[in-house]
Amino acid sequence: MRVKSRWNKKDRVRSAQETASAMGFICCRIAQNALLNIENADFQVDTQLQRLEVIKEFLAFLTHVVDRIAYDRMDDEERAEFIRALARRLADYVQDNTRDFAGPGDYRTPFIDLLNRRMEDYAEFSFIDGGPSFQLARYFSERVGETLGPRNRQWIGNQIIDAEVPEAMESLRKAVKNLLPERTPRQEADA
Repeated sequence: MRVKSRWNKKDRVRSAQETASAMGFICCRIAQNALLNIENADFQVDTQLQRLEVIKEFLAFLTHVVDRIAYDRMDDEERAEFIRALARRLADYVQDNTRDFAGPGDYRTPFIDLLNRRMEDYAEFSFIDGGPSFQLARYFSERVGETLGPRNRQWIGNQIIDAEVPEAMESLRKAVKNLLPERTPRQEADA
């Protein structure tokens, strides 16, 4: 999947909000593409709201992955500001899209709650060579399986682990490389 992940004016310093907005857009595109791949692989998704549930699980996973990658590229304060801004951007996306299908209501708060739960859940798993461990990918696939229901739950793991996670990681790595600062404060502190 091709996603534009380079700044037009490279010399300008970007705020956490600007970077989070660009990363949020990329995460949404990755999640939408993954949903399309899932549907094209003949997994049944019945309603627009169910599609949004799958997308929300992908957004939570992608946010966690971005946070893990940002850990080595930002100091704690920068990273916290960036991840909060990313979460707000993604919550806006969820709010706008869910309102279109479910009508008026607060859809941000439940998404932020889901995001906080998943960040806590995923923190229990390792991140190996700049990517999620098999156990993390499996746990994520189980969460997606829950949104798809019993008919798809048995086989969705293979699709997520073998196809969607690698494709998402490829797109995210490019985006992070191009959007986040290159310095590695944690590595410099250890030297």
